[in-house]
Amino acid sequence: MDEKQKAVADEIVNYLCETLRLPKENVSYDVPLFGDGIGLDSVDSLEIIAGMNLLFGVSLMGVNDGVFADIRTLSEYIINDPDYKEKSI
Repeated sequence: MDEKQKAVADEIVNYLCETLRLPKENVSYDVPLFGDGIGLDSVDSLEIIAGMNLLFGVSLMGVNDGVFADIRTLSEYIINDPDYKEKSI
């Protein structure tokens, strides 16, 4: 994972922990977001979709479920999306 993807992944982790009230120690880049991983559900996926649009300008409506596999996969999708807006620091 390069620096750009890591920055996006870290921002996703922070967003998930704050918005969904997840303990940060339970969230890593490779833990599955749904099912036996973190255990998110379909309502949580709507939060993720809205948040990624707000944070990065990327619409996840209608994307393949595989994009939501884990934070590494989600962050890779986001940085490769043509609508991705990198934050200036």
